[in-house]
Amino acid sequence: MNTILLSRLMVLGAALLFSTGGAAIKGTTLNGWQTAGLRSIVAAIALLALVPEARKGWTWRVWPVGLTYAATLVTYVLAIKLTTSANAIYLQSTAPAYLLVIGPLFLKERIHKRDILFTLALVAGMTLFFTGVENPIATAPNPALGNIYAAISGAAYAFTLAGLRWLAHTPGNQGGALATVVAGNSLAFAISMPMALPIPSISGVDTAVLLYLGILQIGLAYLLLTRGMKQVPAFEASTLLLLEPVCNPIFTWFFHGERPAARALAGGGVILASTFVKLWHERRAA
Repeated sequence: MNTILLSRLMVLGAALLFSTGGAAIKGTTLNGWQTAGLRSIVAAIALLALVPEARKGWTWRVWPVGLTYAATLVTYVLAIKLTTSANAIYLQSTAPAYLLVIGPLFLKERIHKRDILFTLALVAGMTLFFTGVENPIATAPNPALGNIYAAISGAAYAFTLAGLRWLAHTPGNQGGALATVVAGNSLAFAISMPMALPIPSISGVDTAVLLYLGILQIGLAYLLLTRGMKQVPAFEASTLLLLEPVCNPIFTWFFHGERPAARALAGGGVILASTFVKLWHERRAA
């Protein structure tokens, strides 16, 4: 197997592992705060053990960016516990829309016409999630609140992406991205624990799910991603990673019988299509 093909398979494997998060989180009987905290501490330990790059690039700048990533992690898990996986992942995928404001303010980045059009498309897709009424179901007991958490997760993820760009442009701080992931998971654990206590007796199934989430869904996924990204161009990697929001609802449907509302699927389709078009235009402009 040639190196490029293997690298592509690594990126695809990472996307596939990321996409199982929704189904796995819904598979534990622990509440959102407990799941978020315990998943993150397992992930932090797994990353430090599995990925040598995660032990490099530690500076004070890692921590503020890690805090925004912690907010992303916690609100995403809370969203998954309350709304459908489709709603949670699609609303988190609107992060680039927030970057239209964050980029110029904090990074002095220029806004292009295509960025405005892309953002309008994302807002249109996002609006579909907040119009109409979704009835609660067993796997999504409070869709309205879950959608709010998911939207907050998208905003927090936008700040994380902006922070990672800031780190990348800081002299002598290359390689801090994985340190940020570890810091974010550590902070997510610290933030969640006060709300998670008291933690009930954890069953064998819950333990297995938490270990899977921390070691494989985050730890192994980031190991594959960092290895694969060394050979795969940025556009191709971004396109391959779109497998995550596509497969996330499919896994949840397969394991839990959760069916997203037609309005949510339409909104998700708009978000994914506009994201792909933006990536394509950026590749042509490069």
